[in-house]
Amino acid sequence: MLAVVLITAFIALVFSFTNGMNDAANCIASVVATKALPPKVAVGWAAFWIFMALFIFDTTVAATMGEGIVDKEKIDVYVILAALLGSVLWIFICTKVGLPISASHALIGGLIGPVWFRYGAAHLIGSGIFKVVSFIVISPVLGMVMGFFLNCLFMLIFRRARARRVDKAFRRMQLVSSAAFSLGFGGNDGQKTMGIIAILFASAFAADPSNPVLQLLYGNGAEAARAAGYTGFFVPGWLKYTCYGLIALGTVTGGWSVIRTLGDGLSKLYPTQGFCAEASGAITLILTAVLGIPVSTTHTITGSIIGTGLTRGFKTVRWITAKNIVVAWFLTIPAVIVVSGVIYVIMYKWMGIGV
Repeated sequence: MLAVVLITAFIALVFSFTNGMNDAANCIASVVATKALPPKVAVGWAAFWIFMALFIFDTTVAATMGEGIVDKEKIDVYVILAALLGSVLWIFICTKVGLPISASHALIGGLIGPVWFRYGAAHLIGSGIFKVVSFIVISPVLGMVMGFFLNCLFMLIFRRARARRVDKAFRRMQLVSSAAFSLGFGGNDGQKTMGIIAILFASAFAADPSNPVLQLLYGNGAEAARAAGYTGFFVPGWLKYTCYGLIALGTVTGGWSVIRTLGDGLSKLYPTQGFCAEASGAITLILTAVLGIPVSTTHTITGSIIGTGLTRGFKTVRWITAKNIVVAWFLTIPAVIVVSGVIYVIMYKWMGIGV
């Protein structure tokens, strides 16, 4: 059993890396499209701020992922293994074809599938799922509205300024807005796999509390936290550093086909639009990270880019690209529910493993 737990944790860490790889586009698409930073410098800048989120945000999103989607009593190593395999498979496919899907929604669908297929809908947490699904609509709309009005505001303020001077100023300001967006991305996406691994170790430790490896990885820290009076969702310190480090490393690697889709495929961006898109996206991500709502950075930045593009007219947005992205959004959770559910059924019924 310990070997399966460790293998599953390793796959989860791979997922964290692929999450950063796919969602690198969200952090740097605007700053690359406006040429505020060259791509290699941009990914390094984003990765730094993603990791810095470790020291700013609490683990509220991790708690939602670990306890707020499905009944934690029904989560075991095989549920998580099936969830991760289904999620990684879907993310890999979409990254290869250049679709900026939501890695967090893939993981949520991956959790729902095995529990639903094995135990039924009664063991799904409807309020948590509704909150996540509702933000499939809310986060891009919020980003779109804020991006539109913020850009309109700057157009009004700088309407008499020289375009070249304005572009130069906003290219510099994009260093701040891209850093803020990367910080919000880290505070949200950096915690999602963290929550899954923490509940995995908690479940394994509860089943075998005397195991020295589980004691080292989870038990000692959890017991010390309880002795200190901590009653919240516990995430070991080493796990926080590892998850944030891997998602930052994945960002450096980058999903370049996705970066091209977001940077050029939706709407041509100028420095002012790039700043407004990143700033509105950052506000949404930071707010939801504080509230513990696992939103999609992909949805948020896509809505923000469309909103800024609309300030130059409806026809400036490439709606065919936007339609393809939206279709991928709404397919993700159902698709991964089925994939992960089938994987779990195969393990449970055909291979005779699982609870």
